[in-house]
Amino acid sequence: MIDWEMSGPYRVAFSTRLGGVSAGAFESLNLGLLTHDERDRVEENRRRVCDHIGADVDRLAMNRQKHGAKVNQAVAGERGRDGDGLWSEEHGLPLMKLTADCLPIALVRRDGTPRLAVLHAGWRGLLEGVVDAGVTALGGHNLAAAVGPGIGPCCYEVQADVADPYRARFGDAVFNGRNLDLWSVAEQLLHQAGVASVERVDLCTACNPGRFFSHRRDGAVTGRQGVVGCVT
Repeated sequence: MIDWEMSGPYRVAFSTRLGGVSAGAFESLNLGLLTHDERDRVEENRRRVCDHIGADVDRLAMNRQKHGAKVNQAVAGERGRDGDGLWSEEHGLPLMKLTADCLPIALVRRDGTPRLAVLHAGWRGLLEGVVDAGVTALGGHNLAAAVGPGIGPCCYEVQADVADPYRARFGDAVFNGRNLDLWSVAEQLLHQAGVASVERVDLCTACNPGRFFSHRRDGAVTGRQGVVGCVT
């Protein structure tokens, strides 16, 4: 686990593929049930991740991710509502977002009532406004964010259907040849939305097979890591 150290009553961590019980292509800390891994192994992995932040897995809130910009208020134990973001100010309620190259993003409010959001941010969601939606959900004017492991500019080659809208909006600075830098895009969007403090992990999921799952590298048969957090 990669812990995000920030001030305030929060526990937030980004998972790797290490430290779980899954086997084969899903070895070992696979958090995704739709990967066709064994359910009991995935549930044990999720329990371990929740234990890491001191939260009860039975209260874990998740969404059915759609690569969009919808951010929902979390409900304890709810797993199936469509959305690519969750927020909560309820103490001890764990929130989780899954990724396998997309960016996991965590946001916290540092003034007023403590409030946390976690986002699943792929190229579509970033363009559609998932960052703005997460910032709006938190409210306040003193926010901090962390951008977790995702596919890096070293590996993320894109075609015209992705490159054209990104160049139109962000210019050439977020490209290295045909490769798109989602890390920098996310940081830019967070700052534009008013987030003053943005930290980046800058670890590429695609070129670190021993540490992360990657859909771009491995195809459909791969696991999921993600971000998990709660207000303490």
